[in-house]
Amino acid sequence: MDGVTAVSGDAESVRAAAWLRGDAVYLALIAAFTLALRGIWFGDPVADFDEQLYSYIGWRMQYGELPFVDWWDRKPFGLFAIFGLVHFLFGPSALSYQLVATGFAVAAGWLTFHLARHLVDRITASFAGIIAVILLSAYGSYSGQSEVFFAPLMLGMAALLVNTGHPHFTRRAAAAMLLGGLALQVKYTVVPQCLFFGGWALWIEYRRGRRIGVLVAMAALFGVMGVLPTVAVGAFYAAVGEFDAFWFANFTSFFERAAAPQGRWGANHALGIAPLLILAAGGIYAAFRMRRPEPFATWVFFVGWSLATLATVLLPGTVYLYYYAALAAPAVLVALPLLDRRAPLRLWPALILSAMFLALLSLPDRRAQSLDERAAGRALATAIAPHVDPEANCLWIWDGPTVLYRLANSCVPTRFVYPDHLNNALETGALEVDQVEEVARVLSQAPGAIVTADKGVTIRNPQAAAMVEDALAKDYRKRLTVEMHGRRVTAWVRRNR
Repeated sequence: MDGVTAVSGDAESVRAAAWLRGDAVYLALIAAFTLALRGIWFGDPVADFDEQLYSYIGWRMQYGELPFVDWWDRKPFGLFAIFGLVHFLFGPSALSYQLVATGFAVAAGWLTFHLARHLVDRITASFAGIIAVILLSAYGSYSGQSEVFFAPLMLGMAALLVNTGHPHFTRRAAAAMLLGGLALQVKYTVVPQCLFFGGWALWIEYRRGRRIGVLVAMAALFGVMGVLPTVAVGAFYAAVGEFDAFWFANFTSFFERAAAPQGRWGANHALGIAPLLILAAGGIYAAFRMRRPEPFATWVFFVGWSLATLATVLLPGTVYLYYYAALAAPAVLVALPLLDRRAPLRLWPALILSAMFLALLSLPDRRAQSLDERAAGRALATAIAPHVDPEANCLWIWDGPTVLYRLANSCVPTRFVYPDHLNNALETGALEVDQVEEVARVLSQAPGAIVTADKGVTIRNPQAAAMVEDALAKDYRKRLTVEMHGRRVTAWVRRNR
């Protein structure tokens, strides 16, 4: 027995040593690069916009307050649960979710590496993982945007399904559908990717000779696994008597929100998507004219996933450039025939290293910008805090950083804590309440301070804006104006305080 144990132990040691000499080195490189790339925003509470809402609602969940009921938004419960768990474990600061998001980004880079290894060597695969991480940040997921949290879940689905000859493919496919269900609870727009992966799994089962009746049963199983997390959340809300609030926020409001004038294609999108387009188009060209990727079916799988991901990006009526972060890994995987260092264009590794160097070269300027903006956020909170209270004389952010509610230790005068919900004309009719009436109700409470910005992020509701401007002119004075994200953000305080 001792001999068997020794042999087994020796085998484990050999495997561990081989792993350390191989993939572990590249994982460390991807992790180190990711940390360097994203670390400049660590601790910046105003690094981006949407994440401040997710953070606030997640933070308040530990006090028994619920998304959709106490605080309104249409993102799935799972996204708030991630932030809630992070803040419960590590405190309410931005650094807590930024560190966790970095872990998710490392996972995305590592899974991209793992998938790329089916077509290329370790060096090229490590380039692929690093480029995916760069693209995630370049398309707005550099701090705590939702795309960074669902990206590794979709990559996990791909990793479970890419090996079609695996003896436990069916079991792995069911697990993949559960991962897809979890991703749906981060952002519902991943549904086209989930449908693609489900269809791919059924196609493979068909090619393996499964009968139609068995395929139907599998499709039903996959569907149940995919909707299970959402059904569980819906059942929870039904149990606490708030199913209507859950249903409206998660599903009805999506279709009632108006599309922006630019629709799915903004003026800046042509230049913005150029890196993704060049990568994908270059990969397709290289696959047919330079070096055919082998196994070719694996590369076709990546192409199909990329098209499904493009559907994810374009699913909403209004598409913002940061949505394209979802394509970071799929586009890189399609580009593998071009990036492969064994391909005729042997200069590509050098070009990739140059791109990595340029990305790192820009970090000092980004760091300086982040430091300026976090200082501006702290200055606003300091100026506001004496004029607001945790229970009364609330701060109201008509337009500005949501995190000021926490930083100034203020109550919130409306469950629509995200400014965009009340100032954005596209949200008119999609909130369960009349936008103008809610603004009037908030103003009637005489907030102790109001925050505004000189330029709207989206199209403002003109009637609501006129009401705010009238109230500011009558009852408020400017306390402080700062520069933040290319806008002038102003804190106003009541004249009698």
